[in-house]
Amino acid sequence: MDQDLVTRAQQGDQSAFEALTVADQTRLFKVAYGILRDRHLAEDAMQQAFLDIWRHLPSLRDAAKYEAWSYRLLVHACYAEAKRKPRWVTDDEILQTDVLRAPDAYHEVIDRDALERGFQRLTIDHRAVIVLRYLLDMTPEEVADTLGIPRKTVYSRLDRAVQGMRGAIEADSRPATPTPSGQEVVR
Repeated sequence: MDQDLVTRAQQGDQSAFEALTVADQTRLFKVAYGILRDRHLAEDAMQQAFLDIWRHLPSLRDAAKYEAWSYRLLVHACYAEAKRKPRWVTDDEILQTDVLRAPDAYHEVIDRDALERGFQRLTIDHRAVIVLRYLLDMTPEEVADTLGIPRKTVYSRLDRAVQGMRGAIEADSRPATPTPSGQEVVR
């Protein structure tokens, strides 16, 4: 990150901030989409993050920490968007199709879908840690600094996220057991 550009934007230089947003757009969208798994929500979170960055940029003490700081603002914007997320199926989910070219491609799609369903069942906190750690390849210390949480919490969330995904995938792969006819299911 160009620290001079950050410093100029901190001082109110709109063209410097514009250059920052252009430079950051792909990076921030990748993280927002990774957490929210919805293009429209990711765009909204990214837009909110840019507004927050503009508003709070003058208070950033160290321009060298801009990248981690911007991730923190983005993750908070993702949290807010996740709370507003509609509970119905999005256009992206309806229109999403995979072209199957070989029998192996079929199994790859099945595996990817199972992972996606497992990931969707995670809390937003667990998704954020997974995305920052594995998508952005941050160290646990960097994830902790970005999210403002203790390093041990990062390890705990990573462990719980993996367990949660494993449990969801195993639950999805179990065949449904039909109820013998004439018997009631007691709850």
